This record gives sequence, C-alpha cells and structure tokens, in this order.
Amino acid sequence: MLPAYAARARPMFPYRYITDDEVRRALPMSTAIEAMREAFALLAAGQVEMPLRSAIPLDAPPGTLLVMSARAGRWYGTKLVTVLRDPPARGLPRVHAVMVLFDPETAEPVWFDAEALTAIRTGAVSGLATELLAREDATRVAIIGAGTQARTQLDAVCCVRKIEGARVWSRTSARASRFAAEMRGVERVPNEITVAASVEAAVDGADIVCLATPATEPLLLARHVRPGMHVNAVGSFRADMCEFEPAILSGALVVVDQREAALAEAGEVMAAVRAGVVSADGLVELCDVVVGGPRGGRAESAQVTVFKSVGLAVQDVVASREVMAASR
Repeated sequence: MLPAYAARARPMFPYRYITDDEVRRALPMSTAIEAMREAFALLAAGQVEMPLRSAIPLDAPPGTLLVMSARAGRWYGTKLVTVLRDPPARGLPRVHAVMVLFDPETAEPVWFDAEALTAIRTGAVSGLATELLAREDATRVAIIGAGTQARTQLDAVCCVRKIEGARVWSRTSARASRFAAEMRGVERVPNEITVAASVEAAVDGADIVCLATPATEPLLLARHVRPGMHVNAVGSFRADMCEFEPAILSGALVVVDQREAALAEAGEVMAAVRAGVVSADGLVELCDVVVGGPRGGRAESAQVTVFKSVGLAVQDVVASREVMAASR
C-alpha cells in the first residue's frame, strides 16, 4: 500500500508558470509605473511586511544570490535572484531570477520567469521617481550603462517626461551602439539617441541621468552635476558598489526606496552618511513623496534631486500580482 502522502502526489510541476514574454505583454511600462505607485502607497500605509533581503556571495561564477520576500496587502511571495559580475558565456544576462507569488485564496504558488519582471519594475520605480522629482521641463536624458536595466530606465523616463534626445555611455562602445540602434524610436523613445565617448560627455546638458551599472568606483562625479538635474541610480545593491560620487548628495534632495534598505545596501548612501555628507534622518523615503508627505518633492527648479533604489520585494509582489490580473 502506498503511504498517505503518495496518494496526494501531483504531476511533476503542476503549477502555473508565467514566462518573460507573458510578463512583457501583461506589464507595459505605463501600467508598471502605476503598480509601483500602489506598492509605495501600501508601504506608506503600513500594509507591507518585508524583511531586508538576504545576500549570499557566490564564487563560481562570482556574483550574489539574493532572496527577497514580502507581503503586500493580501498577496505575498518570494523572488530568488542571481546577479553575476561577469556572465560565464557571451550573450547570457548578468541577472537571472525566478518569482513565486502565492494565491491569497488557496496559498498555491504561481511561478514567474523574473528577469523581465525585475527589469520592468526597476525601470518603473525610476519612472515614478522621475515623475515626482524631475523638473517638468526636462527633455534630455543620459543613460549610463547599456544593459537590460538601462533599456527599461529609458523607457520609463520617456513615459513621464517628453524626452527629445538621449545619450548613452557604456564601458563597451559596441554595447552602447547596439543599445542606441535597438531603442531608437521605440514607442515613446526619441529617434535622437547618440553614443557618448565618456560619462562626462553623456551627462553634459542632461536634465535626467540614469545610472544602471555594476560599478564599484564612481562614474558620475560631483563636477558632472548641474543645478536642477535629477539622478536615478539603480545599479548598486552592496556596500562595496558605487555608481556616483557620494559628494553629489551634499545639498541635494536625496530620496531612497526605503531608508533601512539604503543604509544596509546602497554603497554610495552608506559612504555619504559615514562622511557626514548627508544624515540618515535626511534621507526621504519614496513612499512619503508618493503620498505627499511634508518632506517630499522638489523645492525649486535649481535643486538637485537624487533617487537611489536598491529594489524592494514589495515591488515584485505588486508587479507580479498585476501580471496575474492581466493574464487571467
């Protein structure tokens, strides 16, 4: 006789699996930005349970394993992510991810390919921050980096501002050229995308700068930043990573996705706090800006605004819930 548990055995992997292509179809950037607005409103309302993510170093290939869990309202889930420093084979992405969202009625899991989910929700939160913080008349953007995240950054910024021209810089000029060719004229993205020879050349005249790199040494320096500029920085997620010079935060409005996470994971913010450039209490959380808190928002047109995101599990839960709703 079979043991009792064998009688309840299911076919191999009986659960629904949502692919990256399904995610892209179900979660256009404009929808994703509104989903992120809801995610941070839930955070502001205290309707989110979310421990800090755990990060486990990997040796072969070198990188990091991230574990991110949250409950947002009735929905809850976990995402597993590997972020590689250098992919072991040409053409492989740096980021691999899988999301498990649990049905609030039955607690059954739905599985997602989460590379697209991660890229879209990361771009979307920068789009939300840009909508709330960048000058209304911003028309020029600089993209530092030319990978998947850089693509969704440009898409998101073009959703919330009338962008007339963009410049892109990458350590590998061929990647920057490919980025420009692939993104030029796609939906809201302008036809004018040029490849810059340096970070300084890319940001010259830019109203908005998006940093999407795995840099461990600053790429955007204080001397590159001009009054009224808005910066989105999404690449770093460890204390030893650094995309921009911490001095940039001096006198700027500094908005983070979550203060606790930024002080534990955002290398630039941690360095700036240690150096006394900005205080921990001086960091404004995006959820406060979303709900119109007293510390949120641009004070005047010449103010420099910086949004530093390390990525939160609530973003994944709300984004994947949105995909579920659209694909039923």
